Amino acid sequence: MISISVSHAQDEIQWLTWEEMQVMQKRKARKVLIDVYTDWCGWCKRMDKNTFQKADIARYINNNYYAVKFDAEYKDDIIFNGLKYSYVKSGRKGHHELAELILKGRLSFPTVVFLDEGLKVIQPIPGYQDSRSMELKITYFARDYYKDTPWKKYTTMYNSYMIQDAGF
Repeated sequence: MISISVSHAQDEIQWLTWEEMQVMQKRKARKVLIDVYTDWCGWCKRMDKNTFQKADIARYINNNYYAVKFDAEYKDDIIFNGLKYSYVKSGRKGHHELAELILKGRLSFPTVVFLDEGLKVIQPIPGYQDSRSMELKITYFARDYYKDTPWKKYTTMYNSYMIQDAGF
């Protein structure tokens, strides 16, 4: 019974808050995957349901990243790397300064942001990601291919491995 619960828990992404991620990062440094969303974003909800709910995606993220789910319109202050970031009101809505920082000023949702082990932004990737494109991206960054392999070459290599693994 316990092993079933543990197995099931591993099939869901273990989302952390910014504070929890930073505590974990001090214990053991890892890359970080941040899902930046808003409550009103339909594509964000679709990506939650169709991509992040896939067991193989969840397991890979849990094993290779600290995962943070971050509402870009979060109203409370966040301390990150010793600096305080706040909500900025703009008309009837607004956004969080930390979202603006990690999205490099491009507030587009959903966006998945990858941070390195030193909590520096590797790259924000805007737009809906299906499970196949998410698989490519999470492996590209987790395995450090981004450091020396151009994206186009990586996708070609990855597709070749997939075909070989499938026995073609």
